[in-house]
Amino acid sequence: MKSESRYVLVRPDLLRLLMERTYTGASISGRELAAAVGVPPSTINALLTGTTRSQPQWVVDAICHEVGIGPLCLWAPKARAARAAKPQPSQMAVA
Repeated sequence: MKSESRYVLVRPDLLRLLMERTYTGASISGRELAAAVGVPPSTINALLTGTTRSQPQWVVDAICHEVGIGPLCLWAPKARAARAAKPQPSQMAVA
């Protein structure tokens, strides 16, 4: 089973600023944003305070939809660290 991609909130302060004036021109509170996204209000609060940094893609997409921006304006994909296999001498290209 493949796990869903996660994203890291790069600028919590920018999310707070964007909540003051969404794409409709209106503001949205943390509780309103949480209700629209379908997460507990504590999730939004934790993101805004920096307590929590990452969220699954569906949460990222929903937040960005509500404030009216693209995901990569606020979020960065969270990559898993993976070890690359060391190339064998027979696999190395000769210049």
